[in-house]
Amino acid sequence: MPLPSALDLTRDVATLTADICDIASVSLDEARLADAIETALSGLPHLSLTRLGNTLVARTDLGAAERVFIAGHIDTVPITVDPPNVPTVREPTPDGEVLRGRGTVDMKGGCAVMLRLAHEVRAPSRDVTYVFYEAEEIDSRFNGLGIVERERPDLITDADFAVLMEPTDAAVEGGCKGTLRAEVTTKGIAAHSARPWKGHNAIHDAAGVLARLAAYRPQTREVDGLEFPEALNAVLISGGTATNVIPDRCVVTVNYRYAPSVSAEEAEAHVRQVFAGFDVTVVDNAAGARPGLTLPAAQAFVAALGVPVTAKQGWTDVARFSAMGVPAVNFGPGDPNLAHMDDERCPVEQYSRCEEAMLRWLR
Repeated sequence: MPLPSALDLTRDVATLTADICDIASVSLDEARLADAIETALSGLPHLSLTRLGNTLVARTDLGAAERVFIAGHIDTVPITVDPPNVPTVREPTPDGEVLRGRGTVDMKGGCAVMLRLAHEVRAPSRDVTYVFYEAEEIDSRFNGLGIVERERPDLITDADFAVLMEPTDAAVEGGCKGTLRAEVTTKGIAAHSARPWKGHNAIHDAAGVLARLAAYRPQTREVDGLEFPEALNAVLISGGTATNVIPDRCVVTVNYRYAPSVSAEEAEAHVRQVFAGFDVTVVDNAAGARPGLTLPAAQAFVAALGVPVTAKQGWTDVARFSAMGVPAVNFGPGDPNLAHMDDERCPVEQYSRCEEAMLRWLR
């Protein structure tokens, strides 16, 4: 069966999701899907369209008192070959139909909802900026939101509120936690393992790092009415050069997931305090995002949707909006626990449920 090269925005949202998934768009290979989205949106006179690389920004300009972002990434992680998870398969289950295939969860369903909104809501209750962006699944230097922020910030810095349509199982997940990675290094003296007294074992010294982690008691912080449980864990450990050599170096990589009320600087200071006396190098630190649920725009969104609201436990691109001073939430079809799995799948009814909720809000 030939794969689609064009998108029909009049199709129901589940069928449109399948069409989008079937245009393969692994990170850095999104051009064909970006072309299809551009063609579909260019026929909508109420939208002004800008393309930067394989990222598309479509805006209404109604002069409304409020502007909102609705954003979704168009790339996926790699496709499996045996068995292939593209094209998609729609099949019955005891609990209803599911759509199975790469992108059905992360996050072509959210993109399909956005396209349906762009087609169906010609005069929304607030101005809307739709952002379909590339390369979310890989190194952040390729991320389409970052490209727009660097090259055309005027397109995305004027919003009052943002919705990132990442999979949330059709619930609202507010904000996101920050994430910090640090390398805690112990240093020893290399020697022959038959004469260990001639050296000093760096791996043995790492026991002190692990002991502090075992004794650590993370906090749960309340931010805008949502609870964000923090976590500090060892995620990698490396050391040694050979089986007959006393190791002179050991590195324990730790990951700190911290609440959005904590700044990146405060997170780093906390990790350094926990491991005081050890050599600590922070290798990555991305602050979280406050959900802003006390703000009128966020309250209107939650009230219109009428769905459960929880805290986002991972890190998502809502943090980019937060850094621009725009409160943001995650909302989209698909169980995030199934994202990136070879057997990625989503209940068909979730696509419709998310579309209907977003239509209520924009109308």
